[in-house]
Formats: sequence, C-alpha cells, structure tokens
Amino acid sequence: MPTDAELREVLTRAHTIAVVGLSDKPERDSNEVARYLKSQGYRIVPVNPTLPEVLGETSYPSLAAVPASVRVDVVDIFRRSDQVPPIVDEALARHVPVVWLQLGVENAEAATKARAAGATFYENLCIMVQHRRLRIPPAAPAH
Repeated sequence: MPTDAELREVLTRAHTIAVVGLSDKPERDSNEVARYLKSQGYRIVPVNPTLPEVLGETSYPSLAAVPASVRVDVVDIFRRSDQVPPIVDEALARHVPVVWLQLGVENAEAATKARAAGATFYENLCIMVQHRRLRIPPAAPAH
C-alpha cells in the first residue's frame, strides 16, 4: 500500500490522466471518476475504442493511438484484470510514469513489469477516493 506522501506527490504532479475504459454512461464508475478528476483541474484523455468522444474530450481507441504530443502523467485503468498487461505495455512504451488500476483490478504480471521499468504502479485503489481523502487542491491547468 502506498503512503499518503507518495499518493499526494503523484496526484499533485499529475496534470493529464488517460482513463482507459472510460464509459459515456454517467452511472458507470469510470465516468464518475473521470468527471470528478476533470472538475479538479486534470486534463482527461478518454481511451475507449467504441466512442469518438467522452466528457467533451476526443476519445482514442487505445493508449498507443493518443498523439505523442499529448503528455500523459497517469494511466487510470478501468478494465478487467486479465486485460491489463497490454495496456501497461502501451503505457511503458509511452514512458507514462504512473499506472493506476482501479478498485477490483489487479495483475501481478503487469505490476512486476511496470515496476521493473521504473513506473509507479498502484492496483485495487480508486484515484478519486484517494484524491478526496487527501484533500488535494485542484490541479493547475494542463499544458
């Protein structure tokens, strides 16, 4: 389990969060979390191959399809645990410093690979819950 100081540092430094598996349905956890993060000043980059746009942002079919000019600070994954490894591979190929798996999502293989590559890796942890709990002020606008 990460320390509060580690979480605070990650959430304070981050400006852009790619949300893999972001749904356009307001009742889905991914949508609630992304809306919250956006309201806190983070730039949200939706990743969902079935949607052209979510929350007013262009959606991409994969993390690899996000333009290289878009710096991603955190990849927040809302996919089944068995679908995580290829997403982590894409995150590592982009040199994303933080990979975050939402509640109920865990993958030991992906954790080992990400940490070996020097990425910060959290699993089975809700980014929104941690952000609220730590009372982190809204992020500065993304560049």
